[in-house]
Amino acid sequence: MNEKQNDGQTWENLTIANNFMFYKIMRNNPDVCKKLLEILLEFKIDHIEMSQEEEVNIDFGSKGIRLDVYAKDANGLKIYNIEMQASDTKELPERARYYQGVIDVDLLKSGQKYKDMKTSFVIFICIDDIFGDGLPKYTFENLCQENPKVKLNDRTYKYFFISKNCDKLLNEDQKAFLRMVTGGKASNKFTGQVEDLLNDAKRNTQWRKQFMEWEREKTYIREDAMEQKAVEDARKLLADGKYTAEEISALLGIPVETFAAPSPAN
Repeated sequence: MNEKQNDGQTWENLTIANNFMFYKIMRNNPDVCKKLLEILLEFKIDHIEMSQEEEVNIDFGSKGIRLDVYAKDANGLKIYNIEMQASDTKELPERARYYQGVIDVDLLKSGQKYKDMKTSFVIFICIDDIFGDGLPKYTFENLCQENPKVKLNDRTYKYFFISKNCDKLLNEDQKAFLRMVTGGKASNKFTGQVEDLLNDAKRNTQWRKQFMEWEREKTYIREDAMEQKAVEDARKLLADGKYTAEEISALLGIPVETFAAPSPAN
């Protein structure tokens, strides 16, 4: 199978669980994004506006973030961030914390009072149960440890929806969407609408090209990270003195010059 055929098959098999596809569908269909927010958060939203910025940077040299879906309500008092997370990266709680902080810094302009900060909702849609407690949904807000009835009232909320545990949900609309995330078929009006948008997206040649470029970029990043790790391992082995540079090169499959400094000239 040639590369073009393989790429096409990969694109055709994408589901809503793919974060590129999720991002494209939700960002380009605010009405669908609003409905999903209403389903997940279980309250009505009059209107949302999608952020014009795909990436949020807070300072030079700081780690920026690209948010899957970043929206605010009509009066700007509530901020919503939804992330599709098909795999457990072992750092999702920390990412939720960082996203929350970056969003707050980005929104609070110089001279504004802290009470002007917006109510924010950071939502992760996961497949696996990253907390291992068997719940279909984990909701977090800051509470007093000595008396959990006392809330900090900082108006920040973090949600983790677990698709594999969705059958335990009482909310049928949430259940229908999360079943779709794990590969299930559309089973109600909303998931049918998402399925139609998914099929339309696969006929979008521009999005397909962007997806392939995005996948190639991820591959380059992964390969670069693996190469850097191999170089670090090689330098440690060389420092131990048990193997020659040539033996390490053959063992790890990287050139000697990438980890062994050249001998100083006489």
